[in-house]
Amino acid sequence: MITYPENFEHKIGFDQIRELVKKRCLSEHGKNKVDKISFSSSHDIIRTHLNETHEFLLISREEDFPLGYFADISEPLARIRIEGSHLDLQEVFDLRRSLDTVRAILNFFKKEKYTNLSNLCTQVKYFPFIAERIDKILAKNGKLKDNASRELVQIRQAISVKHASVTKILGNILKSARAEGIAEKDAEVSIRNGRPVIPVNVSYKRRIRGIVHDESATGKTSFVEPAEAVELNNEIKELEYAEKREVIRILTLLSDDLRPYIDDLLVSNDFLASIDFIRAKALFANEIGAILPELSEERIISWKNAVHPLLLLSHRKDKKEVVPLTIDLNAKQRILLISGPNAGGKSVCLKTVGLLQYMLQCGLLVPMEESSLTGIFDKIFIDIGDEQSIENDLSTYSSHLLNMKYFVRCTDSSTLLLIDEFGAGTEPILGGAIAEAVLDKLNQGKIFGVITTHYSNLKHFAASAEGIENGAMLFDTQRMQPLFRLETGQPGSSFAFEIARNIGLSEEIIKTATARIGKDHVQFDRHLKDIIRDKKYWQVKRDNIRKAEKRLQQVLDQYTQELELSERTRKEILDKAHQDADLLLSEANRKIENTIREIREAQAEKERTRKAREELEALRKKSPLEKAKGEDAREDKLQKKISEVKIESVRVRERRQRFGQLEAAKPLTSKIIDPEIKKGDYVFMKGQDIPGEVIERKENKVTVRFGQISTIMDVSKLEKTTPEIYEELDSRISPGGDFADWDIGERKLFFKPEIDVRGKRAEEALREVTVLLDEAIMIGADEIRILHGKGDGILRQVIREYLRTVDVVAGCRDEHLQLGGSGITVVTLNREP
Repeated sequence: MITYPENFEHKIGFDQIRELVKKRCLSEHGKNKVDKISFSSSHDIIRTHLNETHEFLLISREEDFPLGYFADISEPLARIRIEGSHLDLQEVFDLRRSLDTVRAILNFFKKEKYTNLSNLCTQVKYFPFIAERIDKILAKNGKLKDNASRELVQIRQAISVKHASVTKILGNILKSARAEGIAEKDAEVSIRNGRPVIPVNVSYKRRIRGIVHDESATGKTSFVEPAEAVELNNEIKELEYAEKREVIRILTLLSDDLRPYIDDLLVSNDFLASIDFIRAKALFANEIGAILPELSEERIISWKNAVHPLLLLSHRKDKKEVVPLTIDLNAKQRILLISGPNAGGKSVCLKTVGLLQYMLQCGLLVPMEESSLTGIFDKIFIDIGDEQSIENDLSTYSSHLLNMKYFVRCTDSSTLLLIDEFGAGTEPILGGAIAEAVLDKLNQGKIFGVITTHYSNLKHFAASAEGIENGAMLFDTQRMQPLFRLETGQPGSSFAFEIARNIGLSEEIIKTATARIGKDHVQFDRHLKDIIRDKKYWQVKRDNIRKAEKRLQQVLDQYTQELELSERTRKEILDKAHQDADLLLSEANRKIENTIREIREAQAEKERTRKAREELEALRKKSPLEKAKGEDAREDKLQKKISEVKIESVRVRERRQRFGQLEAAKPLTSKIIDPEIKKGDYVFMKGQDIPGEVIERKENKVTVRFGQISTIMDVSKLEKTTPEIYEELDSRISPGGDFADWDIGERKLFFKPEIDVRGKRAEEALREVTVLLDEAIMIGADEIRILHGKGDGILRQVIREYLRTVDVVAGCRDEHLQLGGSGITVVTLNREP
């Protein structure tokens, strides 16, 4: 178990954690336990300490624990090992109260509900004899009982009698002195040098025979012990000395009785200290919302929503929220290289990993989600802050190099390494080259680590090296402020030009800097920002689609239930209709025959014929069969609605396919993995459908151009494909294809921020509004206008209700009256990076 450097705990802030835990201890012995907290790499020890704290955390939330009295009596107990030595009264009183606490705690853990804490009780013994022995001589208030021994009873009775005599004598003398004017009217008996005295006027002190013990500050009053009381007071002093000797004798006898049990009493004392220590850890864990994560036998860090405890407490005072950290380090991706803007939270992420891992291996619960998984490391090394030394004539960079030397020599696969601002402190090109070489060497050693940097060459190296993953601290380019949120899988931009422009640096200087640094570097940084922005945009789109599909599924389920209910109702109506039809059939036939007879008898008189046919038609409409036909018609309408919903569900699924959330409807021809990839071949990145062309290959490193971006990758991360598939996908990413257009500049040039949907159906209008919103977000527009006309206001209402469901829409309003008023909706967009 090794940590580096010597002030490791101070660098990660664990010294502050110690103090916060100590404040929650009830005894000095418990505080001493906190001081002895040490880093361990034993799974059994760590798991035991964590489980003990976790169980006490449950106790503090669910049950009343018998706190009692915690006192450190280890030194007094060790002292009475010597024959003839003894405990004093206060120490005996502390021991007695501690025994009561031990007994209460042992009884509490008899429930066997808390396994690990109950195991602590197995070595602890409670002896009722000791408590009874102390109770024979000690009162409840900690004073020695008068009947602790026969001699003590006699001595204290004699002292009481003589005190009464002295009080009587002094009372009579003081009364006479008041009457003669020797003492003041309000004078009372006082104590000086442990002797009772009478305050008299200094001019009359000779009129009372006795000993002058003191004078007042003003010199006007003398305190005289009358001769009549001197002898009695001397006798009282002798009796008090005898009482002390008897008390010592009694305590010595008690100590002799305790001596055989000293070792067991020391175990009990240490048990109380351990309970006090564990309780303090549990209280601190409860305050920071800490939990017991799952421990893995493998070396892994898979944390969800972990927070820095000191930052949490600090932000809580200011009523601010802490952005949690989610991080994954495993055997395949062991090192996370974090980049991003200054003051963006890179160092906080690094310190959070170091502090929480160290806390965990010291037996402290950590603030993160319970589903988090963590392993154990034998070594934790850190390089953070300015370590320049005047005494040793070391610059900041020299100090960093010494740390790198130590890391290369001492790290292995059981090491967790934390490096802040890797390679900084010297000329960037040279420092970046050395940092890349060191990182390569450390990566070969299979270490785990979190490293922060601004160097582009390290970002490129991480993209192509096995075992290293890029990470970015996100930045809000609209508000020009960091989001303090870690995003893994891509490098981050430093946003140097944007921050410089935001603080007011002249545009001339920024343009000069841009020209000096070179177009390629600026384009690389710009592409990083575009990737971050686009990823956020498509993530919002996917979330909206998921929500819409969920609502659609709910509606579909509702209509399906209605359809099933309608089907059951229809069958019931038809069955009943057939039964009624059989009953009415004979009556209908009879009525028809009568109608025919009447027509014949009336020799086809038109009026009577018409009337007879009307009666026959009325009879037909009353028939249950006609009612059943009506139910069939309603069922057809419901079935039509279900069909429409299913068709819309298919449309949503097709839109999700375009966003890459589902497999494309048209499967691509399978990709061919070919390790013999060479210049001019067409390839894919594994797991991606964006085609690229190989520009150059050196051994296992391949330079690939994806659109306008070129990058260096390991050949194992690529899949070879055919020119036909490349042409097929390349046509998709061109304007009008299925994929997003990569040429944002061209989109900006031809973008029209307004649309006319007058006279269109609501569904068609909403489709065009959605397309316009997508375009506006992609090119970074702040505002769009939708011309829908006034009319009855239905189209305006439908469009605005849809806009309220779109996250990127900050608000919408009517156009100014002179420009169209309520016939035009102006939409304000809230673009996020």
